[in-house]
Amino acid sequence: VEEEPILPVSSGGDTRIVNGVDCLPGECPWQALLINEDNIGFCGGTILNEYFVLSAAHCMNQSLSTRVVVGEFDTLVNEGREVTHDVDEILIHKNYMADTYHNDIALIKLSKPIKFTKFIIPACLPEREFAERILMNQEDGMVSGFGRVREGGLQSTVLQKLTVPYVDRSKCIESSKFKISVRMFCAGYDQEEKDACQGDSGGPHVTRYQ
Repeated sequence: VEEEPILPVSSGGDTRIVNGVDCLPGECPWQALLINEDNIGFCGGTILNEYFVLSAAHCMNQSLSTRVVVGEFDTLVNEGREVTHDVDEILIHKNYMADTYHNDIALIKLSKPIKFTKFIIPACLPEREFAERILMNQEDGMVSGFGRVREGGLQSTVLQKLTVPYVDRSKCIESSKFKISVRMFCAGYDQEEKDACQGDSGGPHVTRYQ
């Protein structure tokens, strides 16, 4: 039976990879794509383990019926690596504040476990102290997703990735229109037109260490 193709990310997603490059199969194996009842992608996610995917709380009201695709590279091609999972439960952070994006975190519990392959692997979740002391003092991290490839432009059918530098906290607070809480960090470019964009919300930000 031929499966229906998954459509590019919808334009209704909140703005949150512009000028990125293709993330080839196996390069971003922790990437998840959230799709709605019409098979349209609307947000990203990060595979944590065989049952849980991490995403953004503000993504959870964008679909009547959310499913999760893992192992996806090109949404227009059935490559045999991608697997679609039904959702058993969505857990939104109890202190999530939609107007400020504070605690903008959601855990998605899948109905059946993910079968890991070389194209589907969970991201390593660090201890908080290690993340703050070591990882966030690295030069940069990487974001990925199927969102818009330029502001106001079309969504990408191919998974994109982009290296983004960490931004000093004081500079982050000074430049952002949002209140930056102690549980937030900033990453991105000051001058270059490179960033995550519409449809990339909830997707991975990972940092390579050794």
